[in-house]
Amino acid sequence: MFCDYHVHSIFSDDSNYEMEKIIQDAIALKMQEICFTDHVDYGIKKDWDDPTCNEKTILNVDYPRYFQEIERLQEKYQDKIIIKKGLEFGIQSTTIQDFQKLYNRYPMDFVILSVHQVNNQEFWTYEFQKGHSEYEYYQAYYQEMYDLVKNYHDYSVIGHMDMLKRYDDHDGYPAFEQHKDIITKILQTVIADHKGIELNTSSRRYGLDDLMPSTDILKLYYDLGGRILTIGSDSHKKEDLGAHIEALKKELKAIGFESFCTFKKMKPIFHPL
Repeated sequence: MFCDYHVHSIFSDDSNYEMEKIIQDAIALKMQEICFTDHVDYGIKKDWDDPTCNEKTILNVDYPRYFQEIERLQEKYQDKIIIKKGLEFGIQSTTIQDFQKLYNRYPMDFVILSVHQVNNQEFWTYEFQKGHSEYEYYQAYYQEMYDLVKNYHDYSVIGHMDMLKRYDDHDGYPAFEQHKDIITKILQTVIADHKGIELNTSSRRYGLDDLMPSTDILKLYYDLGGRILTIGSDSHKKEDLGAHIEALKKELKAIGFESFCTFKKMKPIFHPL
């Protein structure tokens, strides 16, 4: 089963990859299934129909057009590939109600819960990290994630659980050892809530020296009894679609995992690795 469960299209503000071209490329790669997971980041972005928007406003997904296009492609390519409806929720404690309303409005197969910013401070600009030690900003990051999984439940998996390391200039910081207690609490909460985590293969694209989440986090998740796991490329362009997915399945097997998941109507479907 070759599938990609973290895919961005032109409906995300940081991609120009047309949906139909993605499907055509996925078929050429001999994928059996794909899930679109375009970005929604309330707090730092506005909805497409917000009357205060102008040409410089960074927008969330245009939901009506987005889901209509997925449905059109589902029908057109139904004999060639399975296409699922998803979104990536860049959620914060302060925006839970916005995401709950969105989830209640549109039926989906799959939702990634991702922490992209805290208190509207983004990681990639280093605004969140500025003026803080590694311990302080990693602890704040994981505290936000813990608060979210305790208080929000309409998601499928946590995306790129330790993605903060992509924006950490301090090589060698032992993040797992320093924050293992709260990471454990997060994973225990996820498992108790019958949710999962994601293996995000973009760690290879960014030249990281470990998986994302790290091998230590994946091992801890497995040892705690976690088995719901998806694999996604986090692609925004053609060359990244499906990248490293098949190769990294071997890493999951080495940890002990025997299966990974796809989703239908927010319910996991298990497939052998």
